[in-house]
Amino acid sequence: MEYKQLKEDACRYVDELKSLIDDIADKLHARPELGQEEFFASSLLKDVLTDHGFVIDNPVADAFPTAFHGTFGSGPFQMGFLAEYDALPKIGHGCGHNLIAAMSIGAALAFAKAAGDKATVHVYGCPAEETVGSKVYMSERGVFDDLHAAVIVHPGVDKTYIGGTSYATHPLQFTFLGKSAHVADTEYHGINALDALVDFYDRLKAYEKTLTERHIIGAIITEGGTAPNIVPDRAVLKATIRALTVDYLENKMLPDIKKMAQDVAAAHQASVEMVHYEPLYKNMINDPKMDVYFADAFNQLYEEFGLRNDDFAEGSTDVGNVSQVTRVSQPEICIGYGMSGHTPEFAAAAGSDLGKMQALTGAKAMAMVALDVMGEEQVDCIMNSDI
Repeated sequence: MEYKQLKEDACRYVDELKSLIDDIADKLHARPELGQEEFFASSLLKDVLTDHGFVIDNPVADAFPTAFHGTFGSGPFQMGFLAEYDALPKIGHGCGHNLIAAMSIGAALAFAKAAGDKATVHVYGCPAEETVGSKVYMSERGVFDDLHAAVIVHPGVDKTYIGGTSYATHPLQFTFLGKSAHVADTEYHGINALDALVDFYDRLKAYEKTLTERHIIGAIITEGGTAPNIVPDRAVLKATIRALTVDYLENKMLPDIKKMAQDVAAAHQASVEMVHYEPLYKNMINDPKMDVYFADAFNQLYEEFGLRNDDFAEGSTDVGNVSQVTRVSQPEICIGYGMSGHTPEFAAAAGSDLGKMQALTGAKAMAMVALDVMGEEQVDCIMNSDI
């Protein structure tokens, strides 16, 4: 009964914060910033949190100066709220990160007030989700290790959804190196790096047909020589290599593909260099209990939703890395219809009245779910003390 009342209180607090949540969404939407350039957004969010009693630091300032970590309270339950705020080139907030920031801040403030001395509230400012994924770096450095759980709600289209996953992905660049020569030289023929790369590309496409688990391999050739009368001594292929699990990606696909590249290079008497040009995004693990809590919250808020299968995946996200170290749930909340993400139409929806109205619903749902998880932990503590 206590937690039912706390959830009602949290929803009322979110309603009281409506003007603040709208203001955050509007200001970020009007001033979009690219990844690692989100100085205005970071400053605005930190100021809001400071005004509400949060203490601010930045545990990853060496790599992400626009990141932040805000804490409030000193209770035993450790709850995290993930805020994103970077935009897309030319499009602006075509992924709705202005709404994510507004929802997470609103949810954290409401939860902090409802939870009282039972919880320590953590808000993580997570820049550059669209590019290098700060949550990858933060996860690797243990930033989220002490959390009991973390939440984030992402804007979506056509319907609100709970569940699903995301692809684990390795962005890998292959550079084949040979020796240049003039194509008309009758004695010295050089070593054609482009021939090696094309051979590798053909083998990669054939290999893909042998894989037994869901995957994605996308590849483009970004360098293939400088002039048609010169044997290319350098050829570059960029690939995104994805699977539904880190295990299949790292223990099956990547070793096979790297060996294939080395074998091809040797066959052509060339060499190959392989580098990751972006961080590894791990697959998303939506916590089953938290998904149930979100379903209950959306029902109470009269928000219609659908359930996605555990293996449903459309892309990759650095929230997946967080989900590998603590419990996480990331639903999508509908902010528009008949459009796709990363488009001008979606950016317009992220600044619309409907988008801001749904941000209130998302903030309420996050605060309610946080209270549900806190209730679990309180019960566990009581049970353990009775043993």
